[in-house]
Amino acid sequence: MTDEMDLFAELKGAQPLQPEAYQRARAVLRAAMAEPGTMRVLSATSVEGTSMETTTPVQDKGLTPAAQRRRKIGTPGRVGIGAGVGVAAAAAAIALVLTSSPTGGSVPAVAKAPAARPATAGAPAARSPLVALAAYIKTNAQSTGDAWLVISTQVHGTKTMQVLYTLYTDSGAIYQGYSVNDIEYAIAHHQNQMTSGGYAPLVKAATLAATISPTQGRTTMLKAAGDPLVGLSPAAQKKEWDKEQAAAQVILKEKGSKAKPTPYSPQAVQRHFDNYLWTYSTEALSADGGNTLVRQGVLRLLSTISGVSVAHSTTNGEATLTITAGPEVFGGQGSEVLTVDAKTGMLVKDVSNTPGIPTAYTTYQSSRVRTAHL
Repeated sequence: MTDEMDLFAELKGAQPLQPEAYQRARAVLRAAMAEPGTMRVLSATSVEGTSMETTTPVQDKGLTPAAQRRRKIGTPGRVGIGAGVGVAAAAAAIALVLTSSPTGGSVPAVAKAPAARPATAGAPAARSPLVALAAYIKTNAQSTGDAWLVISTQVHGTKTMQVLYTLYTDSGAIYQGYSVNDIEYAIAHHQNQMTSGGYAPLVKAATLAATISPTQGRTTMLKAAGDPLVGLSPAAQKKEWDKEQAAAQVILKEKGSKAKPTPYSPQAVQRHFDNYLWTYSTEALSADGGNTLVRQGVLRLLSTISGVSVAHSTTNGEATLTITAGPEVFGGQGSEVLTVDAKTGMLVKDVSNTPGIPTAYTTYQSSRVRTAHL
C-alpha cells in the first residue's frame, strides 16, 4: 500500500512539507487520477499552493519564530493526465507541485464576466439543499464574536499528520499556527496569510459565485484556477486536449504506465470541468472557509456538479449535510465526502478516498471567538 508520504520520500531534493501540504497533495492526486485529459498544478507551492509564512515559536523565548519560510506562487505548471493513471503518474504530478520553480508569472486573474463559451452544466434545482443552505447563510449572519477559530486535525490512514489552528477574522485576515499562541504571535507580527497568498484568485471567484448565476460562477472559478479549456471553441479545445494528452503519454511512458490517451469529446470536457470545479472550489473553501461569501459561493458551485450528491445527516449531535463527489467526478476512481454544518456551512469533516492510498480525512472544530479574547 502506498500513501502520500511514500511518494514524497521518493522525491529527491523536495522541499520540506509546509502546513496543509498533505491536503494539497490529495487534491493533486484526485486531479491526476481523473479521466479528463488536462490538469494544472500550481508551482512552488507550500500550503495547498498558497504563499505562506509559517512560524514555529521557540519555547520560553517570547514566541520568536525558529524558522520562517515564504515561497511565492508562480506560473501554473501544466501536466497532461489521461484515464487510468496510477500512483506512479500521480507521483510525477506531486513532484511538480513540490519542486517546480517560479517563472515570474502569476495565477490567472479572476474573470469579471463569463467567457464567450461558458462551462455549462445543468442548473441546480431551486430546492437543492446546497442552494438552500447558501441562502440561509446569507440571511443569518453570525451575531457573536468577530472571527472563526478552526482547529483542523489531518489524518492519513492511521497517522495523525498535524493539528492546525486557523483564525478567520470577519475583516478578511487569516492567521495560522499550531496553537493559539502561534496565532497571537502571527497577529502581533501582522502575518496575514491572505495578503500575498496564492489562493486569492480562487477565494475571489468563490465570493463572486455567491451572487452571480451558476453558469457564470462555474466559468469564473474555472478561469481563476487557470483551466486551459474554458472559453475555447470546440476546435480549440480539441487542439489543446490532444496536446495535453501527448504530453501525458511522455510522463506515463517514463513511469511504465500503458494507459492510452483519452479521446476528446464534449462529455470528456464536461467531466474535466466538473473535476476542476470540485478540486478548486473545495480548495477555496479550505483556504477561507470562515468567509461567509466563500461558503455561499462554494455551496452554489458544488450544486452544479452532476456527480455530487447531498444527504441530510447528523454529526456529533448536530445537523449536517453530507456532500459526496462520486467516482464519476474523479474519472471513475475514488471519491471525496465533505460534511458541513447545516446552519453555518462550516466544514466538519473532509474524507478523501483514492485507490491504492490509505483513506485521508480532516476533522474541523469551529467556534466563534473574539480576537481580543484569544
